Amino acid sequence: MAATSPSNPSPSKRTPTHEAVEPLTFDEKLNQFWQRNRAIVLGLCIVVLLAILGKGLWERMQAKHEGAIEAEYAQAATPDQLRAFAAAHPGHALAGIAQLRIADEAYAAGKASEAAAGYDKVLSVLKDGPLASRARVGRALANVQAGKTSEGESQLKQIANDASEFKAIRSEAAYQLASLAVDAHNTADAQKYIELLNQIDPSSAWARRAVQLQASLPRATGPAVGTAPIQLKSLGK
Repeated sequence: MAATSPSNPSPSKRTPTHEAVEPLTFDEKLNQFWQRNRAIVLGLCIVVLLAILGKGLWERMQAKHEGAIEAEYAQAATPDQLRAFAAAHPGHALAGIAQLRIADEAYAAGKASEAAAGYDKVLSVLKDGPLASRARVGRALANVQAGKTSEGESQLKQIANDASEFKAIRSEAAYQLASLAVDAHNTADAQKYIELLNQIDPSSAWARRAVQLQASLPRATGPAVGTAPIQLKSLGK
């Protein structure tokens, strides 16, 4: 048998040839990704589109619903109609306003207990803002009118001393406390709340009304040792 020549190596031992592979372009990579994940991408796009359409539809339905509620509230004129509206839309801000109108009318009619209960209903819906603050003052005054003087005064004091409360509301509470003190012939408390009123807002209408309260306070017949005549701070200072 003839020996295999080194110059003619066996085919089974021939060294494989490595050809250079060109890297994939971005477009080719993108095409491969699309081929592998096309169903998933299309599904996600459909989900997002449905979510956008659903949100827009929901917002349009809500706007239409709110418009209908506002129109219904505008037609409510009598206490019975306001009560029906509030009962039909519990928790809605306009239901709170309807309850406020009902409570105000009850207070004006001298129905103090009914008014106080009405203001409680307002505050169960309106948690903050000027209308809620007005309801708190109304509730306090209704309690005083209903004979719950201690409870009403306590509520007024809380409002008058709350630095986060609206100035107009605090001023009214301080004035009402001063007025109650005058009615009770408590000169010291009357003066204290008049001074507090001037500290809160000396230029308010309540401060101007307090001048009349000041004039109604009894004058000292003669200054005692360690005391001084009652004086109201000048408005605007």
